[in-house]
Amino acid sequence: MPKQRILPHIILGVLAASEDRLSGKQITDYVYREIGEFWQVAHSQVYPELKRMVKEGLIEQYAVAGNDKEKHYAMTKAGQDKLEDWLTVPSEETPQQKDIFSLKMFFIRTMDDERIVDHLRGQIKLLEKHLQHLINRKESLFTPDYIANNYGHYLVLERAIARNTAQLDWLHTTLANHKD
Repeated sequence: MPKQRILPHIILGVLAASEDRLSGKQITDYVYREIGEFWQVAHSQVYPELKRMVKEGLIEQYAVAGNDKEKHYAMTKAGQDKLEDWLTVPSEETPQQKDIFSLKMFFIRTMDDERIVDHLRGQIKLLEKHLQHLINRKESLFTPDYIANNYGHYLVLERAIARNTAQLDWLHTTLANHKD
């Protein structure tokens, strides 16, 4: 069975979150800014997907007055239904992860390999910086009113903070044990 296309659901979700019609660039920027912490989409993927979605009747394309090249998009009723159906079904997949740190650690063969400490310290530095970014984002975005109207976004950010904190705990413990 072919894998389900996820990008249409992302685009539909972005359009649902907006009160205006959006251009492909605005959709891409929103994905990068708001969803990029846990899902990456290449700029080159968005425009072909928008064309497919117009053909499928999930979104409508509108010309921009005075600019023949720029197109804006809005969700149709069929698009709203598709998004709602997708949101209703719980995920049956574990989170996807491509983790270079884990891949490199996997291929280090012996306990006395000096690269282990370098990798652990490097990962600690990266995750501490990323954790601070997540905390700053939470503090700058999430007022009580914003949480009430964007609760899913809040939960995803809380999960990312908890995951980074747990990874840092493991890294610090592993580094301390490795030195002993």
